Amino acid sequence: MTLFERFLTVWVGLCIVVGIALGHVLPGLFASVAAAEIAKVNLPVAALVWLMIIPMLLKIDFAALGAVKEHWRGVAVTLFVNWAVKPFSMALLGALFVGHLFAGLLPPDQIDSYIAGLILLAAAPCTAMVFVWSNLCDGEPHYTLSQVALNDLIMVFAFAPLVGLLLGISAITVPWDTLVLSVILYIVVPVVAAQTLRRVVLSHGGPTALAVTLRRMQPVSLLALLATLVLLFGFQGRAILDQPLVIGLLAVPIIIQVYLNAGLAYWLSRRFGVAWCVAAPAALIGASNFFELSVAAAISLFGLNSGAALATVVGVLVEVPVMLSVVHLVKATRPWYERKTV
Repeated sequence: MTLFERFLTVWVGLCIVVGIALGHVLPGLFASVAAAEIAKVNLPVAALVWLMIIPMLLKIDFAALGAVKEHWRGVAVTLFVNWAVKPFSMALLGALFVGHLFAGLLPPDQIDSYIAGLILLAAAPCTAMVFVWSNLCDGEPHYTLSQVALNDLIMVFAFAPLVGLLLGISAITVPWDTLVLSVILYIVVPVVAAQTLRRVVLSHGGPTALAVTLRRMQPVSLLALLATLVLLFGFQGRAILDQPLVIGLLAVPIIIQVYLNAGLAYWLSRRFGVAWCVAAPAALIGASNFFELSVAAAISLFGLNSGAALATVVGVLVEVPVMLSVVHLVKATRPWYERKTV
């Protein structure tokens, strides 16, 4: 990892502060950016999401799906946590904490929107930052690559129906046309663009050219991530300053969800005899969220100033420090894990 990547938490924190400050000082500028949308899709956010995701998706070789059988136990554990546990556990935690325990402390007209944002946050497993987390814990790279490729493929077909089901259960109206458009824009288009670029690069220069391209585009992805954070926290800066209690309350179910799902994936991996180098990224993939998609979808579905958008932005706020703590925990517990599996 580069020096820049090692201090990613610092840069994220600085961008959050800068975004909030700029949103407070220059509200007119951010209002103009917020108004730059077509069919409820904010164009600057969409462009930054593509710049953020496409370089990461270039790493994915869908041919790696053939290697899934080599780590099938780890893959099965992660798929179970990602698709059968995490979205439903977040819907439950959102209903429990936001809908009941914290309801008296939150704006009543935003409660359903907050829950919707939490559901969007958990409904798609992370694709981009997982490579960073796996690298930090010395995870098995072939497993990480094949798992991410499989999750991306599943997301194309499962994200919209799953979100529609959970929002319906939560009695929230689902704008299906906008939801499907979000899937096309933030999953299908980046995947197709990345895979097309990958094939072109490989056909002209082979693996060496791809490695050079990835190295050159990596800063673009990270800079787009940081610019997105500035933009998102600029949009929500006033709400964050005016409602710090709301931010803290929304963070509670998100943090619980991360540790719950990471712990479940890690424990199940140990029970099924999965090697630690697979179990560590399995825990991270099981816990992390595709916040780029969730933020973009929340903005498209409910608007920039909605409670749903704020909830997903809170997810961004806690994602990096909480996931770094999960990395530390799985590395610290490696001796305990391997006492049984060796």
